[in-house]
Amino acid sequence: MKLSEPSLDNLINLISRLPGLGPKSARRIALHLLKNKENLMKPLSDALANAHTKISRCSICGAIKSLDVNCTITKCHYINNSYDQLCVVENIADMWAMEATNIYKGHYHILGGTLSAMNGSDPQALLIDSLIDRVKKNNINEVIIATSATIEGQTTAFYINDSLKSLGIKVTKLAHGLPVGSEIEYLDDGTLFSAFKYRNSVNDNK
Repeated sequence: MKLSEPSLDNLINLISRLPGLGPKSARRIALHLLKNKENLMKPLSDALANAHTKISRCSICGAIKSLDVNCTITKCHYINNSYDQLCVVENIADMWAMEATNIYKGHYHILGGTLSAMNGSDPQALLIDSLIDRVKKNNINEVIIATSATIEGQTTAFYINDSLKSLGIKVTKLAHGLPVGSEIEYLDDGTLFSAFKYRNSVNDNK
């Protein structure tokens, strides 16, 4: 006996692709949405459509921005916006986690992921060329690599450091106190604060 129908199956399948959700959780969410069509499903549908239409990724710094205006998060488009430090993170959630510690108030470069042959992520997709360009244009003195302590995160960190070697700037990364395999956005503020404060140099340009 058929227990579902194509539209619901498709909804469950899409929800299950979200991070941290499996088939059972997806089914519960889908049924909850159906139960609350007017006060939850429709507003959510409208918000998703609006975000799809009006929000994009900045091609310079990787931050989220409105399609019709320049980036307002890092203000990377502003010619006179000079700064000497740049913190490189994997995603927006990592930047938010950094901001919550109040230890760093500088500018960010959001990669949008990590280098991964399995996921097809290459340097161009991660805006690494844009990172190099920003370092040159803004006379950056230090690039802080704040990628996760996963294999992909560390591989990305090594690649970035290698790409910046010829520029003669200081490159640091978060302290080794980060638990192996951990992702930045899931760390508590204390751990992240210490990792950032006691970051290590990864090149000879101290």
